[in-house]
Amino acid sequence: MIKRTLYIGNPAYLSMKNNQLTIRYKENLEESESKNYGTAAASDIDNGWLEKRMKAADSFSRTIPIEDIGIIVLDHRQITLTHGLLDSLLENNAAIVTCNKSHMPSGLFMPLEGNNEQTKIIKAQIESSLPLKKQLWAQTIAAKIRNQAVILKKRNVKINNMITWSKKVRSGDPDNYEGRAAAYYWKNFFPMIPDFIRDRYGEPPNNLLNYGYAILRAIIARAVVGSGMLPTLGIHHSNKYNAYCLADDVMEPFRPFVDNVVYSIVSNGENFYELDSSIKKQLLDIGTLDVIIGGKRSPLMIAAQRTSSSLARCFEGKARKIAYPELEI
Repeated sequence: MIKRTLYIGNPAYLSMKNNQLTIRYKENLEESESKNYGTAAASDIDNGWLEKRMKAADSFSRTIPIEDIGIIVLDHRQITLTHGLLDSLLENNAAIVTCNKSHMPSGLFMPLEGNNEQTKIIKAQIESSLPLKKQLWAQTIAAKIRNQAVILKKRNVKINNMITWSKKVRSGDPDNYEGRAAAYYWKNFFPMIPDFIRDRYGEPPNNLLNYGYAILRAIIARAVVGSGMLPTLGIHHSNKYNAYCLADDVMEPFRPFVDNVVYSIVSNGENFYELDSSIKKQLLDIGTLDVIIGGKRSPLMIAAQRTSSSLARCFEGKARKIAYPELEI
């Protein structure tokens, strides 16, 4: 079952009751209480004031089953969560994403364990050989370049060089075909934006790409943990300050799916200089995108689980190839 991605962008109280996430929006509560009840005196409590206050809170609440939640994005400084809710979300292997004052995802909260065979799988991951990791990285880059090529072909851009590069990627990508492909890809990706440069801190629509990649990273990290692996230990990325190196590795062939969504937003004439609610909704729906792996179609969030499971089998010596998604030509 595909899990839900929730976005909370207003002041709210988040708690848990009967295995349900309960959302109470602060503005509605405060307005209702001020209008209907004012300030309670001690004697008023005996007359049912507290009971009325709780009923008012319930009237402005919304509930969602914890088991249905895959990712929850918190995008307001006045969101309050209970510890019981956090514990339940993590037990359900949900990813909790926090946003900074610029409304960009800045943190990711994940469970310490998400698979009943985690010890065995992590041991295999840690003991995996360097040649194996280099081979897995070559598969990752080749899949990423193929998906980038498909997108460019749909823009009527010549892709013979991209196809050639995807086939020539060697173990560990010592020839840096990933870099060559990226330079060609971004040069031709936004024909309506002359001289576009893909830069995390660059001009819009880089902001949309950053936001989409952050959501994708949460989806992949959740899948990696769910498959029993440590998201910190990558097959290529190894930044000592990065707690999600493996997620950053695995998400590479998935990035073009995010790119496609951003391209649609820009080509439709939406104001991409600001992340408004319409744009955020489109980017938050990345997990529901149709993805094909091995000829089978599924939502991206489910596909991410298939990919991470195949990687775990590679670490254990049960498989030799990662099951990555393929964009349709």
